[in-house]
Parts: sequence; structure tokens; C-alpha cells
Amino acid sequence: VQLQASGGGLVQAGGSLRLSCAASGRSFSNYNMGWFRQPPSKEREFVAAIRWNGVSTTYSNSVQGRFTISRDNTKDTVYLQMNSLKPEDTAVYYCAAQTTGSLVGLLKVRSADFGSWGQGTQVTVSS
Repeated sequence: VQLQASGGGLVQAGGSLRLSCAASGRSFSNYNMGWFRQPPSKEREFVAAIRWNGVSTTYSNSVQGRFTISRDNTKDTVYLQMNSLKPEDTAVYYCAAQTTGSLVGLLKVRSADFGSWGQGTQVTVSS
């Protein structure tokens, strides 16, 4: 599956952004999806994941309560709504499709379990 992320930009602290990730190729609804981010000079980290049918989600502690992951399988798109943004949310954000392990059970949060990645979209939060 090919992924194309969009929606990043520059926003003031406390503001909101919605990222989108459009999929093409193999059936989007066959994949659990995730969002990851890589802050400047830091390693890539997990942000959120959603099950193939949208029934369950999981979040990192740092974004829990502020970010919401969702998907629309009729549009082959996954979203990340980001509210109450903080300067420490500044990063390149990547969407990814889980390509290893089962689609049931606990949602995967390791980047190694996601084999298809979008190109990344920059989010910058000013203080």
C-alpha cells in the first residue's frame, strides 16, 4: 500500500491541525494504521494507531487526550486530529501501515511492525 501524508504546517501553541494520509494500491481496510513522528535530532516515536475497522485505538502518553486518530475506509484515508498543540509536538509526522503480526489483539506500536510508510509532513508549533 502506498501512503501520502498531508496537512502539516506552522501553528501557534494551543492551536490545532488535522493530518491526512491517503492510501492507494492494496486494500486499505486490510491494514491497521499508525502515526509516528520524528522530532528534530531525535528518534522516531509512536503517536497513535487504529485498528483496520476503526473500532479500537491507542495513543502515546504524550498525546493522549489531545490527539485523535480516525479513519474512513470509504475514502482510504486515516486522519490525525491534533488539538492543544505544544512546541514539543514539533516533528515530521509519518503515517504507516502495519504489515507484520496479527490484526487482532493489542495494537502494534513499534515502528518495526509497520512496513509501508508515507513521506512525512512537517508540523511546527511555535511558542
